[in-house]
Amino acid sequence: MTDPLTQIVTLLRPGAPYAKLASASGAWRVRRDEDNIVFYNLTLSGQALLEVDGRPPVLLEEGDFALIPAARRFTFSSPDPVLPQGQFSNPVLTAPGQVRIGDSELPVTTQQLVGHCTFAARDAGLLLTLLPDLVVIRGEARLAMLIRLVADEARASRPGREVVLERLLEVLLIEAFRVSGGITAPPGLLRGLSDPQLSIALRALHADPARPWTVTDLARMAGLSRSGFFARFEREVGRTPIAYLTDWRMSLAKDRLRRGDGSLSEIGAALGYGSASAFNTAFAREVGRPPGQYALSIAQRELEATHV
Repeated sequence: MTDPLTQIVTLLRPGAPYAKLASASGAWRVRRDEDNIVFYNLTLSGQALLEVDGRPPVLLEEGDFALIPAARRFTFSSPDPVLPQGQFSNPVLTAPGQVRIGDSELPVTTQQLVGHCTFAARDAGLLLTLLPDLVVIRGEARLAMLIRLVADEARASRPGREVVLERLLEVLLIEAFRVSGGITAPPGLLRGLSDPQLSIALRALHADPARPWTVTDLARMAGLSRSGFFARFEREVGRTPIAYLTDWRMSLAKDRLRRGDGSLSEIGAALGYGSASAFNTAFAREVGRPPGQYALSIAQRELEATHV
C-alpha cells in the first residue's frame, strides 16, 4: 500500500542545500531565523545546546543528529562556558565550506557538520504541518553516512549534482523521520503511522484520496468503534480524519496544478470531487483562491524566476 511519508517528502521536492563544517571554542551562541528551510546538524565532536522556539534546551553530543523541519527560530550555544544572555557570535568563514565560531585563540572544543535545504513545493508550509518540528536522533550510523554524502555532493560541481542532491535529501529526510517515529513523537503523521490500527487508515487515505471516505468507513477499516477511532486519530495525528484528508487532497491538487497535470475537472475527479465546480469551491475555501487563479500565479512566478 502507498507509503504516506514517502509521498509527502517527494512532494516537498527538497533541494539547493548548503553544507559547512563549523568549529567552535570558548563561549559562543548562534541564532537562526528561517522560513521554509530544513536545517540539519551532525555533532562530530564536543557538545552543543540546541534551543528551538522556546523549548527546554537539548544537549547534543558526539554522534547526535538534529533535524529541524519546521521551526522558525532556534539557537546553538556552548554548554560550558556560557555566553551572557542576549549575546551572539558572528561565524567567520575561514575556508570554503568552513566557519569558525567563538574565540579563535582557543582550541576547538566542538565541531558540527551543519546545513540546510529548501523546498520547491509551493505548499511546503501545509506539508510541514504533517511532520514534527524537531527531530533528535542519537548514535545512528546510517544518518551520519547520509549527511556526509549530502555535504560532499553539496560542495562538488559534478554533472547531475542537483538530481543527486534531491534524491539524497529525500532519503535523508525519510530515514530521519522513520527513525524518530513512535509514541514519543509529537502528534502528527509519524505518530499516527506508528499506531498499528491508525496506520491502516492513514495508508488507505493516501492510497485512494478520491474515495468518499467517512469516519465510519475508516474506523471499520482500523478495527475500532467510530468514537474510539475519531478520538484516537485526533489525539495521535493532531487533527480530525476528514481534516487530514482535506489537507492531503489540497497538497495533491497544488502539485498537479503546478505541473499542469490535467484540467480542473480531471484533477477534481481524481481527488474525489464530482465536478469542476465542486473542486473549485473546495479549493477556494481551503486555499483562499480558486484553483485556476492559483495555477496562473504559480506559472507567473516560475516565469519570473527564469528571468532573474
